[in-house]
Amino acid sequence: MQETIQILKALSDETRLNIISLMKEGEICVCDITETLQVSQPKISFHLNVLKEAGIIIDRKQGKWVHYSINDSDLFGRFLVLSVLDRIPSETMRKNISRLEKVLAVKNKCCE
Repeated sequence: MQETIQILKALSDETRLNIISLMKEGEICVCDITETLQVSQPKISFHLNVLKEAGIIIDRKQGKWVHYSINDSDLFGRFLVLSVLDRIPSETMRKNISRLEKVLAVKNKCCE
């Protein structure tokens, strides 16, 4: 029961929902989340930690960068995440993805 409460609490914050919406398309780096949402890195790290402790997301370290993605191994958690994402207004999802695409385009252009 406590695990379910922790998952529901983790999904009850707008910033965390925005973070998860960015992960809908796949893995994302912390730096890209902070740039896209225009939220400080410590705040994003706090929210990522809440999501990770709830088992909603997983991380992968690559050098000095940490990449996060939705945890597919827990079917119940995955179902809840998809259900919640389905409730986020499509305009909000479009804005988040559009901002992320712009951030990634600038990042890729700088790295060429």
